[in-house]
Amino acid sequence: MERATTAGRPRLSATLREGEQVTPLELFFDLVFVLAITQCTALMANDPTWPGVAQGLLVLGVLWWAWDGYAWLTTVVDPEEGAVRIAIFGAMAGLLVVSLCVPEAFDDLALTFAVAYAVVRAGQIALFLLAGRDDPGLRRSVVGLAVSSAIGVGLLVAASFLDGVAQGTVWLLAILIDMGGPYLFGAEGWKLVPRHFAERHGLIIIIALGESIVAIGAGADTSLDAGIVTAAVLGIALTAAMWWAYFDVVAIFATRHLEEAPVGRVQNEIARDSYSFLHFPMIAGIVLVALGLKKTIGHVDHHLEIVPAFALLGGLAIYLLAHVAFRYRNVHTLSLRRLLVAIILVAMIPLATEVSAIAALAGVTVIAWALITYEALRYGEARARVRHQAAP
Repeated sequence: MERATTAGRPRLSATLREGEQVTPLELFFDLVFVLAITQCTALMANDPTWPGVAQGLLVLGVLWWAWDGYAWLTTVVDPEEGAVRIAIFGAMAGLLVVSLCVPEAFDDLALTFAVAYAVVRAGQIALFLLAGRDDPGLRRSVVGLAVSSAIGVGLLVAASFLDGVAQGTVWLLAILIDMGGPYLFGAEGWKLVPRHFAERHGLIIIIALGESIVAIGAGADTSLDAGIVTAAVLGIALTAAMWWAYFDVVAIFATRHLEEAPVGRVQNEIARDSYSFLHFPMIAGIVLVALGLKKTIGHVDHHLEIVPAFALLGGLAIYLLAHVAFRYRNVHTLSLRRLLVAIILVAMIPLATEVSAIAALAGVTVIAWALITYEALRYGEARARVRHQAAP
């Protein structure tokens, strides 16, 4: 593929990036999102109530949409070429400020959060417009995205002057309008490098899973004893099961399906639905599990309160339900096993409040690994074909 920086062409254009591999600068950019996820977990951990969890998930939704916008951007342009590199550094600074505001995003720093978020989104839109100056289709899509983004940012600014239920409602409306833009304005004009796009989202799953490990360390803030060590091992085992559920087969198959889809609207809609939308509940589920692990490690011998119990069991259920929707969107079949396990986990939430935290964690871990083991044995031949088939 001809590079976008060849003579006679602008340094930044709508030409697809030359390489499929995620660049070091993109990984560097993602490190800021690590802080954002940590801040969301801390926000919920400091206020483990239903309103606290709702606020954490709303903030996570806003941060996710900002990150995902840059994932789409860097599948169009090479982030390490020319002035784009400096612009990415600027976006990192803006996203860092947004992340620092998370603990007070609904209180004293609500307006600062909204303004910093506006700067991050404006940078993305500006780079997209520059990239689409020679591509009318991309430019139309970006203008549509700019409209929905401006409305979403405006609502966040308005929400900063409210509080309570009214503030949360405006936040939710802002997220729905911002995320709904790509549906309203169509997907025909976007550009995509499928393998790069899928890999970028897979890496963000790993980053989110890393937050579960960080939560284990944060929860074990007292001297180690047998209970904390056991809970830590169980936490790692649960995190490993979540990793397996995504990367063993799902990620491989989904990447190939995206690559083989017809270029243009069909491929873009698969990317939008499967990755931009359905990866968010996966991330949210992982963050909730991290919250549950943090509370479990800190109180291994006590009963979990209802909200931490929901986070631990319900978070895993949300993660699995996102996988069910992910599969249905791509192959139009249901994963009844994961759907059944998700239902069982939700049904067990009241029970988890009646036993010790470590017992609840052990039960969740056993269920997760039972699902993984069953799938690996029952569908071993199909699993081997997916894992060892040559990539297209």
